[in-house]
Formats: sequence, structure tokens, C-alpha cells
Amino acid sequence: MPSPFDLSGRRAIVTGANTGLGQAVAVALAEAGAGIVAVGRSAMDETGDLVRQAGAAFTEVQADLSSLEPVARIVERAAAGGRVDILVNNAGIIRRADAIDFTEQDWDDVMNVNLKSAFFLTQAVARGMLADGKGGKVINIASLLSFQGGIRIPSYTASKSGLAGLTRLLACEWAGRGINVNAIAPGYFVTNNTQALREDPERSAAILARIPAGTWGEPSDLGGAAVFLASKAADYVHGIVLPVDGGWLAR
Repeated sequence: MPSPFDLSGRRAIVTGANTGLGQAVAVALAEAGAGIVAVGRSAMDETGDLVRQAGAAFTEVQADLSSLEPVARIVERAAAGGRVDILVNNAGIIRRADAIDFTEQDWDDVMNVNLKSAFFLTQAVARGMLADGKGGKVINIASLLSFQGGIRIPSYTASKSGLAGLTRLLACEWAGRGINVNAIAPGYFVTNNTQALREDPERSAAILARIPAGTWGEPSDLGGAAVFLASKAADYVHGIVLPVDGGWLAR
């Protein structure tokens, strides 16, 4: 009997796959057997090498998701290689400033990438999943800020709270039509987005003191959750936001 976590024969679009969490998710899905369509703003040579080393097919699409311009192009390029079974909305940016000083530009930049483009790319991919009746899996990369407020990141908190809400809404609309929509909420991981925090000795120490596991997460720690939600093992899982946080929210 094949493993319920086996993704052989499946194809996944992963946004923000050029580095960090997106790269780790792409590699984990590839190791489980899925072909990867990697979307990113910059070249993804390293991601491509890692995916191919896992024995999976790799397609690269360079795209900037700060606007909706690339959405149709991403879907067209992905569909040229076969059916898309899995979508991982990982692309995201962050801007830091006190709420009293936060600018409209910083608000719009973050919301456009983290929420608007994620929704419309999901809509475009889901049209194909619904058209042939074979369903699919959508995994949104949310955040601890989907549950908490945080400080000095108003647009990021709003976008990730909104992404959790969209996850639930789309699950309600599409669960009965064979599409599973879920999210992963990473805790404090070693990524570009957390570099400023990790380089601040006081903030880093305070964060580590709150994490029961006692360490920052490594991007590879996210892979198992992604494979689970992308697999048949999660066929009856709809609308969840799964924390992968070293125990942060349990504290």
C-alpha cells in the first residue's frame, strides 16, 4: 500500500521559493515525490539544484508578486507542464515601524504581496482544480501574527490575520468540491524576515526565552507540515491554521 504522504505524480507551485521557508517547502515536497514550479523574484539556481537532487522535476518562474501582473503568467507556465495539484502561497514581505509613523506605502507594499496576490493566485489556480473536478491542496503560509498582535509590524499583522481568515473562507467554499485549503503558521524561524530580530541581542534573548523548544526554527522544520497538508493524509483536514512554532503559542 502506498504511503498517504507520497506525492509522486503531483505538481506543486511554491511562491517565494528562492530562499528561506519557500525553498525548504519546495525541497520537502520534492523529496515526497512532487514536481515543483518555483516562483520567486530572483534566480532560483540553488532551489533548482536541491529539487533535482531529490529526483523531482523543476520549473522556474521569475515573478514579482507585488502586483497581479504575473498571476496569469505563473498559471500558464505551470499548466504547460501538466496539472497543478498543490499551491503553496509562501511569498511575503515585512516592513517595520511604530504604528504612529507607519506609511501608506509600507502598508500597501505588504498587503499587496502577502494578501492580495495570494488570494488572486489561489483563485486562478483553483479555477483549474475545479474545472476538471479533481480537486487539490492549497497551503497558505500564515504566521504567529495570525493569532497575536506583535509590535511595529501593522501591515504584516493585518495581512497574516487576513490570510488566516481567507484560509477559513475558502475552505468553507471549496471543501465540498475537493479542494483542501489550510495554512501553516511558522514561529520564529531563521529567515531574511527575522534577521533584524536575531541581530538585536535583547529581542533575540526575549524571543528565545518564550520558546519552549529553546531555539529558533530552521526552514527545514516546516517541511513535514507542508507535506502532510499537501498529501492524502490531510484529505479530511479543512480550514486549519497549523502552528509550527517550537511551542510558542502553548506558553
